Amino acid sequence: MRWMRPSLGERDEEINLKYTFMKKIVFLSLFCGALFTAHAQFRSVPAVVTDSFKAKYPNASAVSWSDKLLAGSFQASFTEGKDKFVARFGNKGEWQWSTKKITKDELPAVVKDGFAKSKYAGAEWEVRTVSMKFMPGNTVEYLLFVQKSDLNKKNLTFSSEGQLLKDSSTL
Repeated sequence: MRWMRPSLGERDEEINLKYTFMKKIVFLSLFCGALFTAHAQFRSVPAVVTDSFKAKYPNASAVSWSDKLLAGSFQASFTEGKDKFVARFGNKGEWQWSTKKITKDELPAVVKDGFAKSKYAGAEWEVRTVSMKFMPGNTVEYLLFVQKSDLNKKNLTFSSEGQLLKDSSTL
């Protein structure tokens, strides 16, 4: 028996079935994503977390919380005086880290020197934001977000001694 090519109508029906199946998959993916996002927005911040936050930052104002569900933590954005901070706490209230926005001029001289010696100090790289990152053990790092183009962006992490610890690409 000789194989016969399906007629145009049968081919259209097959394509239509594949298209319908694909639409169902996309819809189901979007629905699951929305459900996951909705869950993340409705989980309340535990009292142990807010108590730890209040103990560490008693003068904080304009506090807003976000749930970092995948990281198993909660993040507070707030101001203290004129400074803008972000602090992350674990589900059990343990402080993990905080960042404070600063200007490039506020960087310590050794960090400025470390940045000047890096390959990102050229005129083609623009420093967009600078932050100090405070971590347990009185460790301080400096975070610089630099951009060369819309597609070429980097997050740079410097130690307090001015050593480039990490450079990671970002969107």
